[in-house]
Amino acid sequence: MKSPLYLVLAAALALPLSTLAASPAAHDHGAAAPQKVELNAGKKWQIDAPLRQGMAAMRKAVSHTLPLAHAGKAQAADYDAFGAEVSKQVAYIVENCKLEPKADAQLHIVIGEILGGVDAAQGKQGDKARAAGVVKVAEALNTYGSHFDHAGWKSVQLPH
Repeated sequence: MKSPLYLVLAAALALPLSTLAASPAAHDHGAAAPQKVELNAGKKWQIDAPLRQGMAAMRKAVSHTLPLAHAGKAQAADYDAFGAEVSKQVAYIVENCKLEPKADAQLHIVIGEILGGVDAAQGKQGDKARAAGVVKVAEALNTYGSHFDHAGWKSVQLPH
């Protein structure tokens, strides 16, 4: 059973994206191309304080859990706690972050990747995918850092 928080997040994220799906360009019957985060005319997107706070907290959670996962020492409880913390931060961002519409649309792509990683980390894609879920969140955070103007942001070092 999915938690009420997860359902609220899914609904909140799906609403703005549904407007994109309704555009004529999006109504292509060819293969669905994954959405790619883009810069703002070559520059990073501006952010606000709630986004800065939430993303920094997610990065901290990744920095704690990723080494455990890479070493094969992370337990189910570690992955569950990681997923709960990242989900909590996503909920905070969804509730408090106010970006201009184009930046918000780019952020939704990143958040979608983060939530996909959370699902895997929490075992919703099988226990073997848990570590890969943490990596997916780390990759999404690195994408965020390269596309959003978060002063002092440091990329997450991914395992080789």
